[in-house]
Amino acid sequence: MKNYIKELRNKFNQYKIDGYIVPKNDDYFTEYSKINRLKIISNFSGSAGLAIILKKKNYLFTDGRYTIQSKIESGRNFKIFGFEKLVNCSLFKNLTLGIDPKLFTNTKIKNYFLKYNKIKIINKNLIDEIKKKKIYSSIPFFFLNKGIVGESSNSKINKLSNYLKKNNSDYIFISAPENVAWILNIRGNDGPNSPVPNSRLIISKTKKILLLSKLNKCKSLIKNKIIKKNEFLDIDELPNKIQHFKGVNFIIDDKSCSIFYENLIKSKFEIIGREDPTYLLKSIKNKVEINNTIKAHILDGVALTKFLYWIKNINKKKITEVDAEKKLEKFRKMNKNFLYPSFDTIAGSGKNGAIVHYRAKKQNCRIINKKDIFLCDSGGQYKYGTTDVTRTICFSNQNKNIKNIFTKVLKGHIAVAKTNLNKDDTGKKIDKRARKFLKISNLDYAHGTGHGVGFFLNVHEGPQSITKINNVKIKEGMILSNEPGYYKENKFGIRIENLVYVNKKNKNLFFENLTMAPIEKDLINFELLDKSERNYLFKYHLDVYAKLSKYLNENEKKWLASFIY
Repeated sequence: MKNYIKELRNKFNQYKIDGYIVPKNDDYFTEYSKINRLKIISNFSGSAGLAIILKKKNYLFTDGRYTIQSKIESGRNFKIFGFEKLVNCSLFKNLTLGIDPKLFTNTKIKNYFLKYNKIKIINKNLIDEIKKKKIYSSIPFFFLNKGIVGESSNSKINKLSNYLKKNNSDYIFISAPENVAWILNIRGNDGPNSPVPNSRLIISKTKKILLLSKLNKCKSLIKNKIIKKNEFLDIDELPNKIQHFKGVNFIIDDKSCSIFYENLIKSKFEIIGREDPTYLLKSIKNKVEINNTIKAHILDGVALTKFLYWIKNINKKKITEVDAEKKLEKFRKMNKNFLYPSFDTIAGSGKNGAIVHYRAKKQNCRIINKKDIFLCDSGGQYKYGTTDVTRTICFSNQNKNIKNIFTKVLKGHIAVAKTNLNKDDTGKKIDKRARKFLKISNLDYAHGTGHGVGFFLNVHEGPQSITKINNVKIKEGMILSNEPGYYKENKFGIRIENLVYVNKKNKNLFFENLTMAPIEKDLINFELLDKSERNYLFKYHLDVYAKLSKYLNENEKKWLASFIY
């Protein structure tokens, strides 16, 4: 890592810069990417971060999920701050900082850097210059039929065409690959944990489309007439092609349209909008998507329940966090519809559970001590659905303090699940319900209570989320996580997470659980639960048993039944 920093600094004079900014994202702005330049330069492996390398100092910015992890991985060579310190940051006053224009949006640069320093665009990536980017094999994109996704691509293109007409716009540039995936009903294998097809899309108000990617990825789509030959363009040919477009204006996406592509579009067109409506359209799942997601969660619940039974009742050996992670994946692989994890499993025992997004590594992970509590956050990509679930479990009787905290987290979890969505209709309002019981004891957690989840796509998606600041209205068909927690540094971590979807009955909106797996009863102080909370737990476990029992052996079934009584 030190050598890479030195090599990078050696380039500063050549490009006349005082520092260089390295974000976590790749040029598609995906959360999970096979390319991780931030890890190369900083050793930080979290999913959100940004490094600034100066001539004599290095800075790493990240969020509350990674406070502990960033210190462990990068603290020796980097000064570490939260992202909030980056807004109009004066640490880099009067300095010229270099950037790769394909990795930043204009909004991010304006928010973080333009008040006190100069930004210099360098049309090559300096990290790639000191460490050559690995070339991954190109796996073709594939198509999902209407029986899987519930709506044709023509119907979705119509919606976007109508949006363009309504906003008096000629074109929209869809720069986020997950949005391209949703519009065209295609998926790919360009990310390690999500079936994203690295591509971009231009749609005109007259419903014409142009898919921008590489031919070897799109050949089968053209061959099977999913898209026509003249509806495809090699991404490298866009700078020339766009000059021949007719019309006067474009809508782009502030979150994922890079400075490079924005400047390219601005060379001929006026930009009149900066919001891609696909995010909201995609967040509202139709009945087919919901039904497929329910099926995926039953398959996932079987695997997780078998794992929980095994680790609590069958396993008699000393196992590591990595052993537990592999065993859980083995249970998931028993089902032919499981493809791969939807993110790297978080398997933290004892003090490692306090690292919110901990990643166990073979060379330095802990043996799971029976006196500790164990936090396991994992998920899968299935045909067809995306799962994400956290359970915190114990192997011996825990002290009253831990049980009380676990129970307060559980009370927050239940409060979210029972939300009257006609009244508390935004993530901001719901988030208060989740933290209420911890707050009484002056306790809290440094992450959101819930994030949106895609349909056989990204495990994290917006615009909906359950956080202290999110004001997006919760609508029928949205899928979110419900995951309050508590973390005591160097001691333990607690989190209880289910995925839920928004259902509607008699004009009433309410959350319906998707995740089907038992919640650790040995960590509950039942004296702290009121009658309605106890009823909720009873009904939840009854539902879990009804849906999973036929897939379990007799011992697993008997154990699961014990959660009902």
